[in-house]
Amino acid sequence: MMSGLYSIPLAGLREGRYTYDFNLGDDFFEAFEESEIKKGALRAEVTLDKRGTLLELKILINGVAEVMCDRCLEFFPLTISSFNRLIIKQGEEWDDSDPEMITMPTDEYHIDLGQYFYEYIHLALPIQRIHPADENGRSTCDPEMLKKIQEHVIDDKKSTDPRWDGLKKLK
Repeated sequence: MMSGLYSIPLAGLREGRYTYDFNLGDDFFEAFEESEIKKGALRAEVTLDKRGTLLELKILINGVAEVMCDRCLEFFPLTISSFNRLIIKQGEEWDDSDPEMITMPTDEYHIDLGQYFYEYIHLALPIQRIHPADENGRSTCDPEMLKKIQEHVIDDKKSTDPRWDGLKKLK
């Protein structure tokens, strides 16, 4: 991970509201080996509200990421939009067991948000990622791959299990 690129300095921060912008491009996703996104152009806008020893971060991430289609296995651009809230309070030691509130030691002078950006982007991905349909409602998936898939589809009208036929006669 590229330490420091996605950090917010906390030393000397007075109470009030601050806004930070981060660009998340291909180099961001390359830093995470396990990422299913390898290319993207996203922007994270972080609004930090400092109130005493409590920090409230509102993180808005918008942009486009290149993902693999679950149907045809070709890559396509997917629009991603995510809004998350993170509360940071100061304490004795790190505690990130609660996904919405973390405890940070008082001697920390910055918070690195790279891992949080990564998680929020991946949580914003839809469960099923398929090429969007065109203006006529037709699939924009790779037609050759769809043809190959269709060749392996078994269209069996008699889909009942013969073991149950004897029981159906009892009705």
